[in-house]
Amino acid sequence: MTKEKHDLNKGNVRGKLIQYALPIVASSLLQGVYSIVDMLIAGRFLGSRGVSAINNSSQVMNMATQIAIGLTLGGNILIGQYFGAKKERERKEATGNLLILCLILGVIASIALFVMAPTLMTLLNAPSRQEAVIYLKICAIGYVTILLYNGCSAIMRAVGNSRMPFICIGISTVINIVLDVVFVIFLKMGVAGTALATIIAQAISFIVAIMYILKNKEYFGVQLEFMKVKLEKIQKIFKLGIPCALQWTIASISWLVVTYFINAYGLDVSAGNGISIKIKDFCQLFISAMSGAASTMIAQALGAKMFDRGKEIMYEAMKITIGMAVLIIVIVELAAPILAGCFTTNPAVIENAVLNLRIEIIGQLFYASFLIYHSLMTGAGHTWMVMGSSFVNCILVRVILVIIFNQYWGLQGVYLGCMIAPASSIPIGWIYTKTNVWRKSLVS
Repeated sequence: MTKEKHDLNKGNVRGKLIQYALPIVASSLLQGVYSIVDMLIAGRFLGSRGVSAINNSSQVMNMATQIAIGLTLGGNILIGQYFGAKKERERKEATGNLLILCLILGVIASIALFVMAPTLMTLLNAPSRQEAVIYLKICAIGYVTILLYNGCSAIMRAVGNSRMPFICIGISTVINIVLDVVFVIFLKMGVAGTALATIIAQAISFIVAIMYILKNKEYFGVQLEFMKVKLEKIQKIFKLGIPCALQWTIASISWLVVTYFINAYGLDVSAGNGISIKIKDFCQLFISAMSGAASTMIAQALGAKMFDRGKEIMYEAMKITIGMAVLIIVIVELAAPILAGCFTTNPAVIENAVLNLRIEIIGQLFYASFLIYHSLMTGAGHTWMVMGSSFVNCILVRVILVIIFNQYWGLQGVYLGCMIAPASSIPIGWIYTKTNVWRKSLVS
Protein backbone atom coordinates (compact mmCIF):
# COMPACT_ATOMS: atom_id res chain seq x y z
CA MET A 1 0.00 0.00 0.00
CA THR A 2 1.39 3.38 -0.96
CA LYS A 3 0.36 6.90 -0.07
CA GLU A 4 0.41 7.96 -3.72
CA LYS A 5 -2.22 5.38 -4.60
CA HIS A 6 -4.78 7.14 -2.38
CA ASP A 7 -3.73 10.78 -2.93
CA LEU A 8 -6.96 12.55 -3.91
CA ASN A 9 -5.15 15.73 -4.95
CA LYS A 10 -3.91 14.23 -8.21
CA GLY A 11 -5.88 13.84 -11.43
CA ASN A 12 -9.04 15.26 -12.94
CA VAL A 13 -11.47 16.44 -10.22
CA ARG A 14 -14.64 14.86 -11.64
CA GLY A 15 -12.95 11.57 -12.44
CA LYS A 16 -11.23 11.38 -9.06
CA LEU A 17 -14.43 12.30 -7.22
CA ILE A 18 -16.43 9.60 -9.00
CA GLN A 19 -13.68 7.02 -8.51
CA TYR A 20 -13.37 7.79 -4.80
CA ALA A 21 -17.10 8.28 -4.15
CA LEU A 22 -18.41 5.12 -5.85
CA PRO A 23 -17.30 2.71 -3.09
CA ILE A 24 -18.68 5.12 -0.45
CA VAL A 25 -21.99 5.35 -2.30
CA ALA A 26 -22.09 1.57 -2.67
CA SER A 27 -21.29 1.16 1.05
CA SER A 28 -24.12 3.50 2.00
CA LEU A 29 -26.54 1.71 -0.30
CA LEU A 30 -25.57 -1.64 1.22
CA GLN A 31 -26.12 -0.24 4.72
CA GLY A 32 -29.49 0.97 3.52
CA VAL A 33 -30.26 -2.50 2.17
CA TYR A 34 -29.83 -4.25 5.49
CA SER A 35 -31.84 -1.53 7.24
CA ILE A 36 -34.63 -2.05 4.72
CA VAL A 37 -34.43 -5.84 5.09
CA ASP A 38 -35.31 -5.47 8.79
CA MET A 39 -38.39 -3.46 7.85
CA LEU A 40 -39.39 -5.75 4.96
CA ILE A 41 -39.29 -8.84 7.14
CA ALA A 42 -41.04 -7.02 9.98
CA GLY A 43 -43.79 -5.81 7.65
CA ARG A 44 -44.37 -9.24 6.16
CA PHE A 45 -43.95 -11.42 9.25
CA LEU A 46 -44.46 -9.19 12.31
CA GLY A 47 -47.26 -6.86 11.14
CA SER A 48 -47.88 -3.21 11.96
CA ARG A 49 -46.76 -3.58 15.58
CA GLY A 50 -43.36 -4.88 14.49
CA VAL A 51 -42.93 -2.14 11.89
CA SER A 52 -43.92 0.57 14.39
CA ALA A 53 -41.61 -0.84 17.07
CA ILE A 54 -38.61 -0.97 14.75
CA ASN A 55 -39.37 2.51 13.42
CA ASN A 56 -39.54 4.13 16.86
CA SER A 57 -36.47 2.43 18.31
CA SER A 58 -34.60 2.97 15.03
CA GLN A 59 -35.14 6.72 15.39
CA VAL A 60 -33.14 6.59 18.63
CA MET A 61 -30.47 4.28 17.22
CA ASN A 62 -30.18 6.45 14.11
CA MET A 63 -29.51 9.43 16.36
CA ALA A 64 -26.86 7.48 18.27
CA THR A 65 -25.29 6.28 15.01
CA GLN A 66 -25.23 9.79 13.56
CA ILE A 67 -23.50 11.02 16.72
CA ALA A 68 -20.88 8.29 16.17
CA ILE A 69 -20.44 9.37 12.55
CA GLY A 70 -20.17 13.01 13.62
CA LEU A 71 -17.49 12.33 16.23
CA THR A 72 -15.45 10.11 13.92
CA LEU A 73 -15.82 12.71 11.16
CA GLY A 74 -13.72 14.99 13.35
CA GLY A 75 -10.93 12.42 13.15
CA ASN A 76 -11.53 11.96 9.43
CA ILE A 77 -11.09 15.69 8.77
CA LEU A 78 -7.98 15.95 10.94
CA ILE A 79 -6.32 12.85 9.45
CA GLY A 80 -7.27 13.94 5.92
CA GLN A 81 -5.77 17.41 6.36
CA TYR A 82 -2.59 15.94 7.86
CA PHE A 83 -2.44 13.54 4.92
CA GLY A 84 -2.78 16.39 2.43
CA ALA A 85 -0.16 18.43 4.31
CA LYS A 86 2.19 15.38 4.37
CA LYS A 87 2.49 15.42 8.18
CA GLU A 88 2.93 11.72 8.75
CA ARG A 89 3.62 11.53 12.48
CA GLU A 90 0.72 13.82 13.31
CA ARG A 91 -1.57 11.74 11.07
CA LYS A 92 -0.64 8.50 12.83
CA GLU A 93 -1.04 10.02 16.28
CA ALA A 94 -4.48 11.27 15.30
CA THR A 95 -5.36 7.75 14.10
CA GLY A 96 -4.37 6.13 17.39
CA ASN A 97 -6.21 8.67 19.49
CA LEU A 98 -9.37 8.36 17.39
CA LEU A 99 -9.53 4.60 18.03
CA ILE A 100 -8.95 5.05 21.79
CA LEU A 101 -11.70 7.66 21.89
CA CYS A 102 -14.15 5.42 20.00
CA LEU A 103 -13.60 2.52 22.41
CA ILE A 104 -14.12 4.58 25.57
CA LEU A 105 -17.14 6.52 24.33
CA GLY A 106 -18.67 3.41 22.75
CA VAL A 107 -18.73 1.48 26.03
CA ILE A 108 -20.23 4.42 27.94
CA ALA A 109 -22.91 5.05 25.30
CA SER A 110 -23.88 1.37 25.05
CA ILE A 111 -24.60 1.23 28.78
CA ALA A 112 -26.52 4.52 28.72
CA LEU A 113 -28.74 3.48 25.79
CA PHE A 114 -29.54 0.13 27.39
CA VAL A 115 -30.57 1.70 30.70
CA MET A 116 -32.58 4.52 29.10
CA ALA A 117 -34.46 2.40 26.52
CA PRO A 118 -37.82 2.19 28.41
CA THR A 119 -37.82 5.91 29.20
CA LEU A 120 -37.01 6.89 25.62
CA MET A 121 -39.84 4.81 24.18
CA THR A 122 -42.27 6.30 26.71
CA LEU A 123 -41.22 9.81 25.73
CA LEU A 124 -41.82 8.96 22.07
CA ASN A 125 -45.29 7.67 22.90
CA ALA A 126 -44.43 4.53 20.91
CA PRO A 127 -47.61 2.55 20.02
CA SER A 128 -45.74 -0.78 20.37
CA ARG A 129 -43.70 0.17 23.42
CA GLN A 130 -42.79 -3.30 24.71
CA GLU A 131 -41.44 -4.51 21.35
CA ALA A 132 -39.67 -1.18 20.78
CA VAL A 133 -37.86 -1.43 24.14
CA ILE A 134 -36.69 -4.97 23.35
CA TYR A 135 -35.34 -3.89 19.96
CA LEU A 136 -33.58 -0.82 21.39
CA LYS A 137 -31.97 -2.69 24.30
CA ILE A 138 -30.47 -5.32 22.00
CA CYS A 139 -29.20 -2.68 19.56
CA ALA A 140 -27.71 -0.73 22.49
CA ILE A 141 -25.48 -3.70 23.35
CA GLY A 142 -23.90 -3.49 19.89
CA TYR A 143 -23.44 0.29 19.82
CA VAL A 144 -19.77 0.11 20.81
CA THR A 145 -18.99 -1.78 17.58
CA ILE A 146 -20.88 0.88 15.57
CA LEU A 147 -18.63 3.59 16.97
CA LEU A 148 -15.47 1.51 16.49
CA TYR A 149 -16.41 0.60 12.91
CA ASN A 150 -17.07 4.24 12.03
CA GLY A 151 -13.71 5.13 13.57
CA CYS A 152 -11.96 2.54 11.39
CA SER A 153 -13.89 3.67 8.32
CA ALA A 154 -12.99 7.32 8.99
CA ILE A 155 -9.31 6.39 9.24
CA MET A 156 -9.33 4.52 5.93
CA ARG A 157 -11.36 7.12 4.03
CA ALA A 158 -9.21 9.98 5.33
CA VAL A 159 -6.22 8.60 3.42
CA GLY A 160 -8.24 7.97 0.26
CA ASN A 161 -9.15 4.31 0.80
CA SER A 162 -12.91 4.07 0.24
CA ARG A 163 -12.78 0.53 -1.14
CA MET A 164 -12.15 -1.36 2.10
CA PRO A 165 -15.12 0.15 4.01
CA PHE A 166 -17.29 -0.97 1.07
CA ILE A 167 -16.02 -4.54 1.44
CA CYS A 168 -16.70 -4.49 5.19
CA ILE A 169 -20.26 -3.30 4.68
CA GLY A 170 -20.80 -5.81 1.86
CA ILE A 171 -19.87 -8.70 4.14
CA SER A 172 -22.03 -7.44 7.01
CA THR A 173 -25.03 -6.87 4.69
CA VAL A 174 -25.02 -10.46 3.49
CA ILE A 175 -24.70 -11.73 7.06
CA ASN A 176 -27.50 -9.45 8.27
CA ILE A 177 -29.92 -10.62 5.57
CA VAL A 178 -29.17 -14.29 6.24
CA LEU A 179 -29.56 -13.87 10.01
CA ASP A 180 -32.79 -11.89 9.58
CA VAL A 181 -34.29 -14.82 7.68
CA VAL A 182 -33.01 -17.38 10.20
CA PHE A 183 -33.95 -15.50 13.39
CA VAL A 184 -37.32 -14.09 12.34
CA ILE A 185 -38.77 -16.48 9.76
CA PHE A 186 -37.41 -19.83 10.99
CA LEU A 187 -36.72 -19.28 14.72
CA LYS A 188 -39.73 -16.93 15.22
CA MET A 189 -37.74 -14.52 17.44
CA GLY A 190 -39.81 -11.45 16.50
CA VAL A 191 -38.30 -7.95 16.74
CA ALA A 192 -35.54 -9.37 18.94
CA GLY A 193 -34.40 -11.43 15.97
CA THR A 194 -34.08 -8.42 13.67
CA ALA A 195 -32.13 -6.51 16.33
CA LEU A 196 -29.83 -9.46 17.03
CA ALA A 197 -29.13 -9.92 13.32
CA THR A 198 -28.23 -6.24 13.05
CA ILE A 199 -25.75 -6.12 15.94
CA ILE A 200 -24.00 -9.33 14.86
CA ALA A 201 -23.59 -7.95 11.33
CA GLN A 202 -22.27 -4.63 12.67
CA ALA A 203 -19.77 -6.41 14.90
CA ILE A 204 -18.45 -8.41 11.96
CA SER A 205 -18.01 -5.25 9.85
CA PHE A 206 -15.84 -3.82 12.66
CA ILE A 207 -13.80 -7.03 12.98
CA VAL A 208 -13.04 -7.08 9.24
CA ALA A 209 -12.11 -3.37 9.28
CA ILE A 210 -9.79 -3.57 12.29
CA MET A 211 -8.10 -6.70 10.92
CA TYR A 212 -7.32 -4.82 7.70
CA ILE A 213 -5.97 -1.82 9.61
CA LEU A 214 -3.81 -4.05 11.83
CA LYS A 215 -2.50 -5.86 8.77
CA ASN A 216 -1.30 -2.45 7.50
CA LYS A 217 -0.55 -1.04 10.95
CA GLU A 218 2.69 0.67 9.91
CA TYR A 219 0.89 2.60 7.17
CA PHE A 220 -2.09 3.61 9.31
CA GLY A 221 -0.09 4.16 12.50
CA VAL A 222 -1.89 1.63 14.72
CA GLN A 223 1.29 0.86 16.67
CA LEU A 224 2.12 1.19 20.37
CA GLU A 225 4.20 4.26 19.55
CA PHE A 226 1.09 6.10 18.33
CA MET A 227 -1.54 4.48 20.58
CA LYS A 228 -0.89 6.84 23.46
CA VAL A 229 -3.37 9.47 24.58
CA LYS A 230 -2.35 12.89 23.30
CA LEU A 231 -4.57 15.57 24.75
CA GLU A 232 -3.75 17.90 21.87
CA LYS A 233 -5.02 15.37 19.31
CA ILE A 234 -8.08 14.50 21.41
CA GLN A 235 -8.90 18.20 21.69
CA LYS A 236 -8.61 18.67 17.92
CA ILE A 237 -10.80 15.65 17.21
CA PHE A 238 -13.39 16.97 19.65
CA LYS A 239 -13.11 20.50 18.25
CA LEU A 240 -13.93 19.18 14.78
CA GLY A 241 -16.15 16.26 15.76
CA ILE A 242 -18.41 17.65 18.48
CA PRO A 243 -20.07 20.21 16.17
CA CYS A 244 -20.63 17.38 13.65
CA ALA A 245 -22.10 15.17 16.36
CA LEU A 246 -24.28 18.03 17.59
CA GLN A 247 -25.38 18.67 14.01
CA TRP A 248 -26.64 15.10 13.69
CA THR A 249 -28.09 15.20 17.20
CA ILE A 250 -30.05 18.33 16.32
CA ALA A 251 -31.33 16.68 13.14
CA SER A 252 -32.27 13.49 14.99
CA ILE A 253 -34.04 15.36 17.79
CA SER A 254 -36.12 17.22 15.23
CA TRP A 255 -37.10 13.89 13.64
CA LEU A 256 -37.98 12.51 17.07
CA VAL A 257 -40.32 15.48 17.52
CA VAL A 258 -41.85 14.74 14.12
CA THR A 259 -42.24 11.06 15.09
CA TYR A 260 -44.02 12.09 18.30
CA PHE A 261 -46.58 14.10 16.33
CA ILE A 262 -47.06 11.28 13.80
CA ASN A 263 -47.48 8.64 16.53
CA ALA A 264 -50.50 10.61 17.78
CA TYR A 265 -52.35 9.63 14.58
CA GLY A 266 -52.33 5.92 15.46
CA LEU A 267 -50.63 2.60 14.70
CA ASP A 268 -51.26 2.49 10.93
CA VAL A 269 -49.94 6.02 10.44
CA SER A 270 -46.90 5.22 12.63
CA ALA A 271 -46.22 2.07 10.59
CA GLY A 272 -46.69 3.95 7.30
CA ASN A 273 -44.25 6.59 8.51
CA GLY A 274 -41.73 3.87 9.36
CA ILE A 275 -41.95 2.46 5.84
CA SER A 276 -41.68 5.87 4.17
CA ILE A 277 -38.67 6.75 6.33
CA LYS A 278 -36.84 3.62 5.17
CA ILE A 279 -37.57 4.45 1.52
CA LYS A 280 -36.64 8.15 1.88
CA ASP A 281 -33.46 7.34 3.81
CA PHE A 282 -32.45 4.85 1.12
CA CYS A 283 -33.10 7.45 -1.58
CA GLN A 284 -30.97 10.00 0.25
CA LEU A 285 -28.02 7.66 0.73
CA PHE A 286 -26.50 8.60 -2.63
CA ILE A 287 -26.55 12.31 -1.78
CA SER A 288 -25.21 11.77 1.75
CA ALA A 289 -22.42 9.50 0.48
CA MET A 290 -21.39 12.00 -2.18
CA SER A 291 -21.32 14.68 0.51
CA GLY A 292 -19.05 12.53 2.67
CA ALA A 293 -16.74 11.75 -0.26
CA ALA A 294 -16.53 15.43 -1.20
CA SER A 295 -15.70 16.34 2.43
CA THR A 296 -12.66 14.05 2.50
CA MET A 297 -11.43 15.19 -0.92
CA ILE A 298 -11.85 18.84 0.09
CA ALA A 299 -10.00 18.20 3.38
CA GLN A 300 -7.02 16.78 1.49
CA ALA A 301 -7.10 19.65 -1.04
CA LEU A 302 -7.28 22.37 1.61
CA GLY A 303 -4.63 20.61 3.70
CA ALA A 304 -2.35 20.93 0.65
CA LYS A 305 -3.58 24.55 0.20
CA MET A 306 -5.10 23.68 -3.20
CA PHE A 307 -8.05 26.03 -2.66
CA ASP A 308 -9.32 26.22 -6.23
CA ARG A 309 -9.39 22.44 -6.42
CA GLY A 310 -11.38 22.31 -3.18
CA LYS A 311 -14.03 24.64 -4.58
CA GLU A 312 -14.16 22.73 -7.85
CA ILE A 313 -14.77 19.49 -5.95
CA MET A 314 -17.77 21.07 -4.23
CA TYR A 315 -19.38 22.27 -7.46
CA GLU A 316 -18.77 18.97 -9.29
CA ALA A 317 -20.34 17.07 -6.41
CA MET A 318 -23.36 19.40 -6.39
CA LYS A 319 -23.99 18.90 -10.11
CA ILE A 320 -24.01 15.14 -9.61
CA THR A 321 -26.27 15.17 -6.53
CA ILE A 322 -28.85 17.56 -8.02
CA GLY A 323 -29.10 15.39 -11.13
CA MET A 324 -29.57 12.29 -8.99
CA ALA A 325 -32.17 14.04 -6.81
CA VAL A 326 -34.32 14.85 -9.86
CA LEU A 327 -34.19 11.20 -10.96
CA ILE A 328 -35.06 9.97 -7.46
CA ILE A 329 -38.06 12.31 -7.20
CA VAL A 330 -39.50 11.16 -10.53
CA ILE A 331 -39.10 7.47 -9.63
CA VAL A 332 -40.64 7.79 -6.16
CA GLU A 333 -43.58 9.93 -7.32
CA LEU A 334 -44.45 7.33 -9.96
CA ALA A 335 -43.73 4.19 -7.95
CA ALA A 336 -44.70 5.19 -4.38
CA PRO A 337 -47.58 2.66 -4.05
CA ILE A 338 -45.42 -0.16 -5.42
CA LEU A 339 -42.51 0.70 -3.11
CA ALA A 340 -44.74 0.89 -0.02
CA GLY A 341 -46.49 -2.33 -1.04
CA CYS A 342 -43.20 -4.22 -0.86
CA PHE A 343 -43.25 -3.83 2.94
CA THR A 344 -46.87 -4.61 3.80
CA THR A 345 -50.25 -5.68 2.42
CA ASN A 346 -52.18 -3.46 4.87
CA PRO A 347 -54.02 -0.88 2.66
CA ALA A 348 -54.17 1.75 5.44
CA VAL A 349 -50.42 1.52 6.08
CA ILE A 350 -49.66 1.71 2.35
CA GLU A 351 -51.93 4.75 1.94
CA ASN A 352 -50.18 6.61 4.77
CA ALA A 353 -46.71 5.70 3.50
CA VAL A 354 -47.56 6.94 -0.03
CA LEU A 355 -48.93 10.24 1.32
CA ASN A 356 -45.68 10.83 3.20
CA LEU A 357 -43.46 9.83 0.30
CA ARG A 358 -45.10 11.97 -2.36
CA ILE A 359 -44.82 15.10 -0.25
CA GLU A 360 -41.45 14.74 1.47
CA ILE A 361 -39.47 13.30 -1.46
CA ILE A 362 -39.50 16.77 -3.12
CA GLY A 363 -37.13 17.87 -0.35
CA GLN A 364 -34.35 15.76 -1.90
CA LEU A 365 -33.60 18.69 -4.20
CA PHE A 366 -32.82 20.86 -1.18
CA TYR A 367 -30.70 18.15 0.46
CA ALA A 368 -28.73 17.76 -2.78
CA SER A 369 -27.66 21.41 -2.52
CA PHE A 370 -27.11 22.17 1.15
CA LEU A 371 -25.36 18.89 2.03
CA ILE A 372 -22.69 19.65 -0.56
CA TYR A 373 -22.25 23.16 0.85
CA HIS A 374 -21.77 21.37 4.17
CA SER A 375 -19.00 19.31 2.53
CA LEU A 376 -16.98 22.47 1.97
CA MET A 377 -17.55 23.59 5.57
CA THR A 378 -16.60 20.15 6.88
CA GLY A 379 -13.52 19.75 4.69
CA ALA A 380 -12.31 23.17 5.83
CA GLY A 381 -12.77 22.14 9.44
CA HIS A 382 -15.54 24.68 10.07
CA THR A 383 -17.87 22.10 11.56
CA TRP A 384 -19.40 24.71 13.86
CA MET A 385 -20.87 26.29 10.73
CA VAL A 386 -22.44 22.97 9.75
CA MET A 387 -23.96 22.71 13.21
CA GLY A 388 -25.42 26.22 12.93
CA SER A 389 -26.90 25.50 9.51
CA SER A 390 -28.48 22.29 10.83
CA PHE A 391 -29.92 24.13 13.82
CA VAL A 392 -31.63 26.57 11.47
CA ASN A 393 -33.26 24.00 9.19
CA CYS A 394 -33.98 21.33 11.83
CA ILE A 395 -35.11 23.35 14.83
CA LEU A 396 -35.91 26.90 13.77
CA VAL A 397 -37.68 25.77 10.61
CA ARG A 398 -38.65 22.06 10.68
CA VAL A 399 -39.95 21.79 14.24
CA ILE A 400 -41.71 25.16 14.14
CA LEU A 401 -43.33 24.46 10.75
CA VAL A 402 -44.45 21.00 11.88
CA ILE A 403 -46.09 22.41 15.00
CA ILE A 404 -47.85 25.20 13.07
CA PHE A 405 -48.80 23.19 9.99
CA ASN A 406 -50.09 20.31 12.14
CA GLN A 407 -52.62 22.71 13.64
CA TYR A 408 -53.91 23.87 10.25
CA TRP A 409 -53.51 20.88 7.89
CA GLY A 410 -53.02 17.90 10.18
CA LEU A 411 -50.85 15.02 9.00
CA GLN A 412 -50.28 16.50 5.53
CA GLY A 413 -49.06 19.68 7.22
CA VAL A 414 -46.47 17.69 9.19
CA TYR A 415 -45.11 16.19 5.97
CA LEU A 416 -45.17 19.55 4.20
CA GLY A 417 -43.15 21.19 6.97
CA CYS A 418 -40.54 18.43 6.74
CA MET A 419 -40.31 18.89 2.97
CA ILE A 420 -39.78 22.67 3.11
CA ALA A 421 -37.32 22.81 6.04
CA PRO A 422 -34.04 21.78 4.30
CA ALA A 423 -34.37 24.66 1.82
CA SER A 424 -33.49 27.09 4.63
CA SER A 425 -29.87 25.88 4.75
CA ILE A 426 -29.14 26.63 1.09
CA PRO A 427 -28.69 30.44 1.49
CA ILE A 428 -26.39 29.81 4.46
CA GLY A 429 -24.15 27.56 2.35
CA TRP A 430 -24.09 30.02 -0.54
CA ILE A 431 -23.07 32.93 1.73
CA TYR A 432 -20.38 30.80 3.42
CA THR A 433 -18.88 29.88 0.05
CA LYS A 434 -18.79 33.50 -1.12
CA THR A 435 -17.00 34.73 2.04
CA ASN A 436 -13.91 32.58 1.25
CA VAL A 437 -13.38 31.90 4.97
CA TRP A 438 -12.99 28.23 4.02
CA ARG A 439 -9.61 29.06 2.44
CA LYS A 440 -8.06 29.02 5.91
CA SER A 441 -6.81 25.51 6.67
CA LEU A 442 -7.01 24.40 10.31
CA VAL A 443 -4.04 22.00 10.27
CA SER A 444 -1.03 23.39 12.14
